[in-house]
Amino acid sequence: MNFSDLGLKPELLRAVADKGYTVTTPIQAEAIPAVLAGRDVLAGAQTGTGKTAGFMLPILQRLETSRPGAPRVLILTPTRELAAQVAASGVDYGKYTDLRVEVVFGGVNINPQMGKLRRGCDILVATPGRLLDLTQQRAVSLAEVEVFVLDEADRMLDMGFIRDIKRVMVQLPKVRQNLLFSATYSDDIRSLANNLLRDPVAIQVTPRNATADKVDQVAYKVPKDHKRHLLAHLIREGSWQQVLVFTRTKHGANRLAQQLEREGITSAAIHGNKSQNARVQALAAFKKNEVVALVATEVAARGLDIKELPHVVNYELPNVPEDYVHRIGRTARAGASGSAVSLVSPDEAPLLRDIERLLKRNVPFVPTPAFEIRETRAEPAGTANRDQPRRAEHRAPRATAGRRSSRPGSAPRKSADAARQGPGVAARSGGASGHTPARDHVRSDRNASPERGSSHGGSNGRRPDGRRAGGGQRSGGGQRSGGGGFSRLS
Repeated sequence: MNFSDLGLKPELLRAVADKGYTVTTPIQAEAIPAVLAGRDVLAGAQTGTGKTAGFMLPILQRLETSRPGAPRVLILTPTRELAAQVAASGVDYGKYTDLRVEVVFGGVNINPQMGKLRRGCDILVATPGRLLDLTQQRAVSLAEVEVFVLDEADRMLDMGFIRDIKRVMVQLPKVRQNLLFSATYSDDIRSLANNLLRDPVAIQVTPRNATADKVDQVAYKVPKDHKRHLLAHLIREGSWQQVLVFTRTKHGANRLAQQLEREGITSAAIHGNKSQNARVQALAAFKKNEVVALVATEVAARGLDIKELPHVVNYELPNVPEDYVHRIGRTARAGASGSAVSLVSPDEAPLLRDIERLLKRNVPFVPTPAFEIRETRAEPAGTANRDQPRRAEHRAPRATAGRRSSRPGSAPRKSADAARQGPGVAARSGGASGHTPARDHVRSDRNASPERGSSHGGSNGRRPDGRRAGGGQRSGGGQRSGGGGFSRLS
């Protein structure tokens, strides 16, 4: 179906044409008429299928002309990146109208946001926490909202925003249109929908929790301590120019980005502890191909719309299977193709089985190529672990391990690299430029045993977007790997 067949105004059709779109996606073909008719909507579709246009276009048409004052449309999103993306779509699609779109989220100064809201807007895109801050300071009123949208509602529940959502909902008019859009379609979403929606139009254009058909999904068996070396090998040998890499923790994202940089691969990290400016700059550099590897936590799994992103790597499998769908959904968007690679250590075998059970399909293992492992010189004391304590991004890890001593005068722990080298062994890392330092130590270890242990920190009771994770891992291992060093996962 063409957009011109949906009864959209010429101004909107012109904006759609400017973006190069003429034919609707399945979710757009069903959602746009339902929203235009004023119906409540419960819509589920895999990520990258055009859900944002599915609700933004009909909302812009229903508002018709700007009316200064309190917002008439409220769109809640779970993350800053997604909020910015949705607001940008509203500006793009509404550029030939006089409607005003504003976006507010945490991590930045609240005062400029208060000033903008007091001047009025028609559509407000917000994250729950910052919106509540603004309503408490009377910078914005929700009393005139006509359309309420929950985007990526499943992620909101995962992140523990249900209380914030309810606090927002009590400030809304009782008579309004409600739209609930989500990439995955869980039973919890249905429960929320029963309390929010009135006689909704249910739209499910793909099987629940499905992934894009054009994503080539493969997995490699590899010991945990060898993952970064295999990743560097894949990037170099495959001549990858752009790859989004997912880790579980903020500290892990920082550390992997630093390790890849030492291997000569330009990298940046993006996660919840980064300032908004740092996140925006890292993402902009990645989109411009100034950065090869963008290392991210779950906070980036939603809202990253990178045109024709070719590769996504699960450096660590997610604890929650649904997150796998959102991670690999960053590639193969809008009908394009892409690849999703998972690096699976022995302790992650149960996580992979959970993912396959959710997808109702296998993620095939492919032979692990031989790759060099370059031992790097230990970092100066106090720098390798300066990002401690580790904090899991939205997910509490499964087990708790030993803690670092906090006694006065205690000696700094060795970095993980130094621990693996053993006493008297120090080496420099080799870069992608081809320079090989004289003290590099490269050994053969095709029959290396798998990593002997791993650990993750447990929750300390904070909200889901700031849980603490502690501990680390120590492993033995050789210096050249092929086939992952073990015959099967257990």
